[in-house]
Amino acid sequence: MRWCVYMVRCNDGSLYTGITTDVERRINQHNGLSRGGASYTRGRRPVALVFTDFRNDRADASRLECRIKKLNRADKDRLLAGSPLPKSLLAKV
Repeated sequence: MRWCVYMVRCNDGSLYTGITTDVERRINQHNGLSRGGASYTRGRRPVALVFTDFRNDRADASRLECRIKKLNRADKDRLLAGSPLPKSLLAKV
């Protein structure tokens, strides 16, 4: 099973990062099209998928998710723009 680290941009411009094995299902949940989803995104709909990175196991995905969540907004914007970040921030796990 492959795990996906994903980031969505909320209607208010904020970013939400998570992990899942089914990106389409998770985005539908965040947008209220099916049950579930994070309470953070519930009041910030609709959300749009802006980043994905697939990993082979949950542990790797969780480590990357944690690293992304610790980035400041400017570094997250650089990640989304495709600019290289220091390897220490997003080194492959």
